[in-house]
Amino acid sequence: MDVLISVFVGLHIIGIAALLGGFLSQMKAMGAGTARFVPGMLHGALTMLVTGVALVGFREMDGGGLNHIKIGVKLAVLFVVLALVYVKRDEERIEKGLFGAVGGLTIANIFIALLWH
Repeated sequence: MDVLISVFVGLHIIGIAALLGGFLSQMKAMGAGTARFVPGMLHGALTMLVTGVALVGFREMDGGGLNHIKIGVKLAVLFVVLALVYVKRDEERIEKGLFGAVGGLTIANIFIALLWH
């Protein structure tokens, strides 16, 4: 079970990297007002959702303790990010505030995972 959990943690990190990498690659375009949600951002958010839900299930099956409030907050933040990226994925230009919100919420989700014990 430990190997399976480690594989899914790795996949979860890859999803975070895709979402955050897509955001960071558009920072210059955001300054110019031409930023858009690239497909990798949507795929990264979906990867985070699927692997995160799987990790919760694996931890529950393994008998490990979970902070369900923390998981709920992370899931809510991810749903907001996923909804924004999904709805606006075909638009040529995304407003700076909306684009920045996706990046900020992604970074917030990372720090929630790391700092909330």
